[in-house]
Amino acid sequence: MVRHGATRRGILVGGAAAIFAPAVFAQEKFPARAMTFVVPFPAGGTTDLLARIFAQKLGEAFGQSVVVENVGGGGGSIGADKVAKAAPDGYTLLLHNVTFSTTTTSLMATGRAKHTFDDFMPVSLAANVPLIMMCHPSVPTKDLKEFVDYTKEQNKADKGVFYGSTGPGSVMHLSGETLKRDSGIKMDHVPFRGAAPLVQELLSGRIQLGGDQISTSLAHVRGGALRAIATLSPKRTEALPDLPTVREQGFPNMELFGWNGFFAPARTPPASVAIIQAEMAKAARDPEVRRRLGDVGAEVMGSTQEELGKVLRDQVAVVRPLVEELKLVVQ
Repeated sequence: MVRHGATRRGILVGGAAAIFAPAVFAQEKFPARAMTFVVPFPAGGTTDLLARIFAQKLGEAFGQSVVVENVGGGGGSIGADKVAKAAPDGYTLLLHNVTFSTTTTSLMATGRAKHTFDDFMPVSLAANVPLIMMCHPSVPTKDLKEFVDYTKEQNKADKGVFYGSTGPGSVMHLSGETLKRDSGIKMDHVPFRGAAPLVQELLSGRIQLGGDQISTSLAHVRGGALRAIATLSPKRTEALPDLPTVREQGFPNMELFGWNGFFAPARTPPASVAIIQAEMAKAARDPEVRRRLGDVGAEVMGSTQEELGKVLRDQVAVVRPLVEELKLVVQ
């Protein structure tokens, strides 16, 4: 899926090497000290919540502290850079989401990337968290078609329409620009450092449209403070079963899978990665973990390294043509 051979090798190496991990388990004790999960967004968002739940479970399993460090900015690229440069010893992991594919692809396309996919080794999927688009209730729309009609009227009256994202190159940035291209409307992009500040600005009514993983805003949608108008995911979400997908509404180019997954720096010992992956798989089967994430609309998804690698490769194949056509720029 990823056309560059080096990239394909980079995101496959973790899964392939893990095959040989059992032979070296007895040769090293891991982990022997505290671990760090880097979340490339501010505290308060869905990915941050996932990190803290998995940190608790792995800390209990390993008998070691697992610290969650929030490193926001750059659509998730700053935190990713930090992990790419971290010692490849298994003690520093990145928990990223679907934005990893869009932001990194954008940076690579413009020659401004400080990291590439080759700098990471897949560990495990954590959860699928459906992506939704939302409006402030003052916007008289209940679906994408009505929002497009509303925006065209605002455009005719020379009134500004603003959409927010979790940063340049993020999923909502890509979705917003795709919607503009496919519908002919005009909107201004307002980037934020993460989901929490985006939702706060949307709640204030200072921006008309926003989007992120459903967990960040489900309570606001259910309470009527925000209005969900579409899910970007391939299928409807159980949390909001009446919310149609973008494909159902005639915008298939906006469809994206809302994955979240753990990555280690490239060249991390395969045995250490395999140990972490095994414990994450156990955590994903834990009833309490499944309940806590289910309450916010997330579906726990422990996986093999190979499965996460395939998810990333498949998504990059989808977003690369859009990123290149739309000239998506990460500041």
